[in-house]
Amino acid sequence: MDIAFENRKLEKRLCRLVGQAIDDYRMIEDGDRVMVCLSGGKDSYGLLDILMRLQRRAPARFELIAVNLDQRQPGFPADVLPNYLRTLGVPFHIETQDTYSIVKKVIPEGKTMCSLCSRLRRGILYRVARELGATKIALGHHRDDILQTLLLNMFFGAKLKGMPPKLVSDNGEHVVIRPLAYVPEKDLIRWAEVRQFPIIPCNLCGSQQHLQRKQVGDLLREWDKRYPGRIDNMLRALQNVVPSHLMDRGLYDFAAVRATGRPEAEGDLAFDDEPLTMPDAHDATDEAPMAARRIVTLTPQDA
Repeated sequence: MDIAFENRKLEKRLCRLVGQAIDDYRMIEDGDRVMVCLSGGKDSYGLLDILMRLQRRAPARFELIAVNLDQRQPGFPADVLPNYLRTLGVPFHIETQDTYSIVKKVIPEGKTMCSLCSRLRRGILYRVARELGATKIALGHHRDDILQTLLLNMFFGAKLKGMPPKLVSDNGEHVVIRPLAYVPEKDLIRWAEVRQFPIIPCNLCGSQQHLQRKQVGDLLREWDKRYPGRIDNMLRALQNVVPSHLMDRGLYDFAAVRATGRPEAEGDLAFDDEPLTMPDAHDATDEAPMAARRIVTLTPQDA
């Protein structure tokens, strides 16, 4: 295998996926000052790296400023990020706030710290964005993060809610973007190895191995391994919502549904031509490989 060739392919794919997401959702526009939030993990390193590549070739002119929040975790290597960012020549700002002590004081030992940590971090970053004059705040959430959030909200929050690629911040002052929305985590893992990013582990919550998010992430990775394409289809589903075929009365006026006397494109006929993957009669479990499964088109009579 030609490693250099494979690495170039990976770089092109990452740039294409990030560029497509930016274009689809108009994440970055001419004149923007984009604050890229860096945690020291592979995802945010990858985000900054790809945005810098796109900045050199994109028709829109925009600025990048990298921002890291030093949360005063014991043993945090405070020199790693500044040294790395200086080698890149990118403007950066290190914000130091002792959120570590607050989280450790408030959250009992063994309990999940992510929620409080995230809220504290978010408020600080919003303030920093205002002080720096940033027009966009870029976060390093990728495709798998978005789908994990969807499943977590379904399983534990009883909501059909994901992680949008672009939204207004909690305080209404900022536009938050996720340019990695189309990027699989496995590509970011490989890119981090190629680029040899100086990864800084999160000792505050990274050691909490039994988080629900980790369990859902493991589930998605297993699906991706056994059934290639399933994860991509889940992401596409978030972009192809049919409100009339869900159950949210606030999203669709079911009370107003009446017979029209004419064929309806979104009526029951919408199901007739959908191919569904079904196991063979002798194999009713998910353990069957894809080669042993067949595509069956259900008709109204079958249903």
